[in-house]
Amino acid sequence: MKALKEMFPIESGDIDIKDRILPLLPAPKWFDNQKTTETRQGTLAEYCHSLINLPPKISRCQLLLSFYQVREEDENPPAPHPYKKNETYLMAKDNSRSNTSEITGPIILQTYRVIADYNKGSKYQLNLKEGEQVDIVEKSTNGWWFCQCESRRGWVPASYLEPLEGPDETEEQEPNYAGELFVTTKAYTAEQDDELTLQEGETIEVIHKLLEGWKGEQTGHYPSMFLRKSGEIRAADTEREFDRRATPPPRRSTIRNAKSIHTRGRQRISQDTYRRNSRRYLHQRGQQEARSTANQRQKMQSVQESQANNGNY
Repeated sequence: MKALKEMFPIESGDIDIKDRILPLLPAPKWFDNQKTTETRQGTLAEYCHSLINLPPKISRCQLLLSFYQVREEDENPPAPHPYKKNETYLMAKDNSRSNTSEITGPIILQTYRVIADYNKGSKYQLNLKEGEQVDIVEKSTNGWWFCQCESRRGWVPASYLEPLEGPDETEEQEPNYAGELFVTTKAYTAEQDDELTLQEGETIEVIHKLLEGWKGEQTGHYPSMFLRKSGEIRAADTEREFDRRATPPPRRSTIRNAKSIHTRGRQRISQDTYRRNSRRYLHQRGQQEARSTANQRQKMQSVQESQANNGNY
């Protein structure tokens, strides 16, 4: 502990390394697989045992007494999830910051289950088997997620993964029928009935962004990796980014032999619903614009009448 070293600089060896009696605690790595985590648990147990055996002025100081105090969650730990393994943590690698107020806690990685076998298409991706569990390190909006499975790490199509708690993605946005302007950066030919065929440079209004890397708008789906916001300049892709952008991730509806642990399927919005709500929104927007125009005309007329009346005096 850094605070413990500051309280006892002599015993920590800061003044003379020969006087050090505080035990060493190896820093965690960026990613810990299950075997490394189990090894580190043993190291932590040895470290805590060594602290207890230090002289009383250290082992009974307020800092350690507070550290070893039994808390409610220690006596009543939460029940294990029927499918979920132990949580995996992502630790910050930068140790250069000296201000403790800037140091944040570990990030708990979300665990997902693989619904079907996936064979990687490049060295940056992962081979996965149905039923395996992966920890999500990064969720990219283009539908490729960076995952780790045991000691392996790489990109995986989000469509091959499902949450353990339920079939639906809690982070997925609701449709925005006001629309958001995007420009196509690459041509795409539709492969499914509910997809769009567009050329590079076309402007579209996106009304629904799906986490699996496809965006739904008024008439169909289009891969998000081939879109950029209107007016936005995209930076040059790195080799790894370019590899991911080479092909869009498969849509879940095209995955064969997919097996979910959930009895209820994902809630999906049909194209008819998209079109119906879009037409309703456009109708409402037209009415609002008509009312706004009428109000502006009325204000202009009132101003003109007021000016005319003032000129008569």
